[in-house]
Amino acid sequence: MSVFRSRPALRWLVPSAAAVAVIGGGAAAGTIVASADPALPERSAAQLLVDLQGADPEGFSGTVVQSTDLGLPGVAGLLKNIEGGGLTSLVSGSNTARVWYAGEDKQRFALLGTDGQTDVIHNANDVWIWKSSDNTGTHVTLPKDVTDAQKQALPSSVPSTPQEAADAALAAIDGSTKVTTTGAAEVAGRDAYELVLSPKDTNSLVGQVRLAIDAAEHIPLRVDVYAKNATKPAVRVAFEQVSFTVPDAQQFTFNPPPGADIEQVTPSADKIEQHAKEAEAEAKAPELADAEGVKVIGEGWTTIVTGKLPASLDEITTEAKKESAGNADAGQMVEGLLGTLEPVSGSWGSGRLLSGSLFTALITDDGRVFAGAVTPEALYAVA
Repeated sequence: MSVFRSRPALRWLVPSAAAVAVIGGGAAAGTIVASADPALPERSAAQLLVDLQGADPEGFSGTVVQSTDLGLPGVAGLLKNIEGGGLTSLVSGSNTARVWYAGEDKQRFALLGTDGQTDVIHNANDVWIWKSSDNTGTHVTLPKDVTDAQKQALPSSVPSTPQEAADAALAAIDGSTKVTTTGAAEVAGRDAYELVLSPKDTNSLVGQVRLAIDAAEHIPLRVDVYAKNATKPAVRVAFEQVSFTVPDAQQFTFNPPPGADIEQVTPSADKIEQHAKEAEAEAKAPELADAEGVKVIGEGWTTIVTGKLPASLDEITTEAKKESAGNADAGQMVEGLLGTLEPVSGSWGSGRLLSGSLFTALITDDGRVFAGAVTPEALYAVA
């Protein structure tokens, strides 16, 4: 299971945060063998896990598309009015990226947007971050004695990979999940095996997580997260095109365009060491459980997070309307958001419910909040 943690450079090339966010719980691999396509020999779930551990491509490049549809059309419509609609793809939409990988010291990620392109390039001791929309960037020059582990901790804000989405699913293998295979698949023109993780708890909204694993190179080519009883994935991170030829060295050389405003940063070895330790601690710690006033109830696929708002729902709504009194658009935004929340009540009290295909959130009138990839009934029981 540690293959991608031991090669962290593989983990930050492709956007898959949405997939990681909804993958939880665990699984029991067993030795189930599914019928494979005649072109491929049969592989058990356990054998596919071993394949993933042994994955070590010398290089690859390709185009990755991440798409999301969390079943929240009302919220997606409201988000189009916020920051030019940049948040919309979090609940409904897609992102496209180009990636290049030539070992632990050479990676490049390019996020393609309607308003331009954002590039992150790592080449030995140089890290470049550049935005074409305003022709600005940052050049980080690492000390010569910086360790590989410290280097990998630096691009913490860079989107993660299909490997990381797969790693998140596989890291929690225990008896709460059924693990099977479905035989063969084809992704980006390449043969692949499909590994399927299915939660056993009926309170989970996640139906399946499907990993398509390249038959030759053994890295995940696609990760799909399906809501229960759904025929289309709510979240997909997949290569649209991929080549396992080592990219040319020029792909990792960046020359700032004319007029570019580049900030030069040369962190000390001590600063990098501190950042690496903080990143490692953050990765290991159950952040939500440590947050003030926040509790984690249950575990695995049906984990529920609960907390308390600083005021009641009515008080927060009234204050929001006051603040937006002089802004008609903001006032309409508040009213629209409230309109997307369903009024609900029970023995626990009353409140508002936000239901998506992969998660549910309950806000009670007295300011309590409950959320998880679970059914509303599971939240009501906890409330």
